[in-house]
Amino acid sequence: MADDNIMIKRFFTYSELCLHNNVDDLWVAFLGRVYDLTPLSSEYRDDILMRPILSSSGTDISHWFEKVSRDIRTQVDPITGCIVPFTPVGRFLHIPPQGPRTDWSSNIGKPWWNDDRYFIGLLSEKTRKVIIMDTLISKEQVIEACIEETISEIAVRYLKFNKHGFSYTWKFKGKYLDMYKTLEENGIVDEDEQHCDLRLDESHYLPQIQIYYNDDLTD
Repeated sequence: MADDNIMIKRFFTYSELCLHNNVDDLWVAFLGRVYDLTPLSSEYRDDILMRPILSSSGTDISHWFEKVSRDIRTQVDPITGCIVPFTPVGRFLHIPPQGPRTDWSSNIGKPWWNDDRYFIGLLSEKTRKVIIMDTLISKEQVIEACIEETISEIAVRYLKFNKHGFSYTWKFKGKYLDMYKTLEENGIVDEDEQHCDLRLDESHYLPQIQIYYNDDLTD
């Protein structure tokens, strides 16, 4: 049986981020964190200042932010010489206008990029593809996993293909895998760089994890 905490995804792949790219399902990532801005999009659906965020949905917008302060980057306006927010796709929600305006209120509370209500997880630094071989039915499934994920978390990804994934024993080259360690920690070495240097197609050299049915179906 899977631990409820494991069922909550901690890491997301860039491929997963890219899927959430419209006004009704809007994610962005910056500085290694993933944010679900769908509630913000719903609240400000007709606001013109949402458009730059919508145009960047499903992408990593780290270049908008300072790494240390995690606040919006600034630049010097070439015309006025004033320091202004860096908005490469145009002024967006919670960015003040340049100069005084009667239609702008500074009483916005936390700007969305500082609001942890939208934070849902971390963007993986790198992903790996592995083959899961169900020895019961001799069926292979390729999984894209985050390098930071434990085998249990990879098993959660596998549940979409086999809902009884936690009713199996997981092994690699005949050795039991520690479900609470990562691929690398379990001795499944990442050889992507070597394959690249040798100009080998990595899809032909994916590590294969074998899973063995335990006669104990989980719900």
